[in-house]
Amino acid sequence: MRQSRLFLNTLRETPAEADVVSHRLMLRAGLIRQLSAGVYTFLPLGYRALAKVEAIVRQEMDRAGAQEIFMPAMQPAELWQQSGRWDDYGPELVRFSDRHDRTMALGPTHEEVITSLVQNEVRSWRQLPFTLYQIQTKFRDERRPRAGLLRGREFRMKDAYSFDVDEAGLDRSYQAMYDAYCRIFDRLGVEYRAVEADSGAIGGEGGNHEFMVISAAGEDTIAGCSKCSYAANIEKAVGQALSVADATSTPASETVATPHARTIEQLVALLGVDAGQIVKVLVYMADGKPIAACLRGDHEVNEVKLKKVLRARTLELASAEEVSRFTGKPVGFVGPDCGLPVVFDRDILSITDGVVASKVPDSHDVHVVPNRDFTVAKTADIRVVRAGDACVQCGAPLVFMGGIEVGHVFKLGTKYTQAFNTRYADESGAEQLIIMGCYGIGTSRIIPAVIEQLHDEDGIIWPIAIAPYHVHVVPVNSRDEEQGSVADSLYHRFLAAGVDALIDDRDERPGVKFKDADLIGLPVRITVGNKVKEGNVELKIRRTGEVQVLPIEEAFRTVLGLVK
Repeated sequence: MRQSRLFLNTLRETPAEADVVSHRLMLRAGLIRQLSAGVYTFLPLGYRALAKVEAIVRQEMDRAGAQEIFMPAMQPAELWQQSGRWDDYGPELVRFSDRHDRTMALGPTHEEVITSLVQNEVRSWRQLPFTLYQIQTKFRDERRPRAGLLRGREFRMKDAYSFDVDEAGLDRSYQAMYDAYCRIFDRLGVEYRAVEADSGAIGGEGGNHEFMVISAAGEDTIAGCSKCSYAANIEKAVGQALSVADATSTPASETVATPHARTIEQLVALLGVDAGQIVKVLVYMADGKPIAACLRGDHEVNEVKLKKVLRARTLELASAEEVSRFTGKPVGFVGPDCGLPVVFDRDILSITDGVVASKVPDSHDVHVVPNRDFTVAKTADIRVVRAGDACVQCGAPLVFMGGIEVGHVFKLGTKYTQAFNTRYADESGAEQLIIMGCYGIGTSRIIPAVIEQLHDEDGIIWPIAIAPYHVHVVPVNSRDEEQGSVADSLYHRFLAAGVDALIDDRDERPGVKFKDADLIGLPVRITVGNKVKEGNVELKIRRTGEVQVLPIEEAFRTVLGLVK
C-alpha cells in the first residue's frame, strides 16, 4: 500500500479521552476512531490487524476440528428467560422491543441460541461429538466504558461450543480447545498465562481457564506461583491453609472496653495487637437474607468464593441499618455469636490469642481462641489470597501480576442443555442430556492487549503475525530519483513475494516519516537514503531497535526470512 493513498491520519497530541497506553496509541496511530462511548470504528490499519488476528483464530479452530457457523446477534428474550439468565445477566444485557413489542436482546454471547439450535437438530449419539464456532460482533452495555477496546460496549469475539455424549468426551473437547488457544497465543508472539478462573455469568460447574496477556495495565490480578505452573485469577486463587494454632498457653479471655474502636485499624492502635489476631465479622445479604462471614482481620472476603459456598444468586454487603436490625449490634461490634448463619473462613483456626467483639456493648474480648471461646462450625476457603501465601500445589510463595483477559474456556456440563431439554438417544435408545463446553476469545480485545505489552515511548511494536503490514519502506527523499526508484522496486518485489508492504511515498520531511513509522510500529523498516549510492539501505527491527546497513539484495532476503 502507498502511504499517500492510505486512509490514515496520525495524531501528534494524545487525545484527552484516552486513559491507557493502548487506547492512546491506537488513536494516535490511526487504528480506530470513537463513534460514541465504548463504540469504535476500525480504520484500515486497525482492521488489517484485526483480520490477521481472526485469521489465526480461524485457522486454529479449523485445525482443532471445529466447524464455523454464523448466528444472529438479535436474540428473543424467551431464550434468555428459559436459561434463567434474563434476570441474572444484569443491566449489561442490551434489551429492546421490536415494532411488534417482542422483547429482544443483542447477544453478548450465544449459549442460548446454540443450545436451541442443537436441540432441534440432534437426535442420536451418532451425531456427536462436534464443536461449532463463529466470529461475530457482540454487545455489552457497560456502565462506564473505558480503556478503548479493552472495555467497550461493542466488540468482536470468537465463541465456540462443544457437544458431547459424556464427561469424558467433554474433557477431550476442552483439551482440544485449550491446546488450540495455546497455539493461537504462541503465534501471536505475546507473553500469556492460562489461569484457573471463576465461571461468572456464563455458569457451569466444570473447570475453566482464562487466557491472560501479562500486562500491568490489566484489570485482572493473577496469583501465580513463583516456582511451579500454578496460576489463577485472584477471584479463584487458593493458597495452602494456614496451620491450626496451638493455643494451650493462651490465658482465659477477658473483656475490655473499646467504645470508639469500630475498625481493624482502630483496634490495632488501641490494643497493640496484630490485625491477624482480630476476628472480623461482616454481614452480607445473600438472595435477600442476612448471613455473616467470619475471618481474620488481616484477610479480605472473596465475595466470589463466598457466593459459591452459599450457592447464592446475589450477594451484597449489608447496610449499617441492616446490620443493626438483624444482629442488634452496630457495625464494628458484631461477633460470631450474632445470631445469624455464619460462614467461617478456614484460616480463622490459625488464631491463638485473638480479639473478638464482645456480648458486652462497646467492648471486645481479648485472649480469645476459636473453638474454646466461640464455636467454629464448618469452615470454607472464603478469603482473597495474598502475595506470599503458599502455593496450593508446591508450597512456594505466590506472586501477583497484572493480566488482560483475552480468552476463556468453560466446561458447562448440562447447565444449558438441562434448561432447553437438549437430549440425544444413546445406543440403547434412552434419552440423555448433551454435555456442553464453551470457548471464547475477544479478537478485538487482543489488539490493545498486545499493544499494552508491546510498545515503547515512540509507539506500537507489532509482532509480525498480526502487524497491519510486515515491512515499512521509507525513502528519505521521495523527490530523489534514485531513492524513489530503489524504494519502489523493493516495494513491488515484496508484494510479489507475498510480503505485506507499506511504502511512505509522501512528500514529507524525513523526521515526520520516521516519527510516523515508529508510531505505527511495523516490524521492519527499510530506509532508502543517501547510502543507496553505494548500493546499501538501512534495515531496522522495531522490536529490538537493531539497525543494520545492508546491500539492497541482502536486505530484501533478510525481510523475506523474517516474514516467512
